[in-house]
Amino acid sequence: MVAAGDVDKNNVADRLGIEPNMVVQELGWDSDVSEEVRAAIEQRIDGELLDESADEVIDVVLLWWRDGDGDLGDALVDARAPLDETGVIWVLTPKTGQPGHVEPAEIAEAVPTVGLSQTSNVSLDQEWTGVRLVPPRQSRR
Repeated sequence: MVAAGDVDKNNVADRLGIEPNMVVQELGWDSDVSEEVRAAIEQRIDGELLDESADEVIDVVLLWWRDGDGDLGDALVDARAPLDETGVIWVLTPKTGQPGHVEPAEIAEAVPTVGLSQTSNVSLDQEWTGVRLVPPRQSRR
């Protein structure tokens, strides 16, 4: 039985382009992240999210990022290192008005310095939003 609040769980995975059996790494986890988003992705990939110690080639990186977390450019360089050549990074940030909100300009400024392109934004739930980043050649596909 599905609880009323769980109806959209799988749609989160759809919006993020998560496919079954993808290798998904999660960076920046803390107690404030959306457990519903995490559960929907784990259900879709039929496995657990990998942490920063993973040594696999990654299909999707989920980077939970808040104001005050440090240098986003450095975090993106680290996130990109294990990424497959067709991989995607999702920068997940608190929405406007939520603690830790990140101004879109901060993301836009960091993205080109690490050789990525911003392609889309999605709303994940009431508190979190995501920004999709890809290597430039993917943004043209």
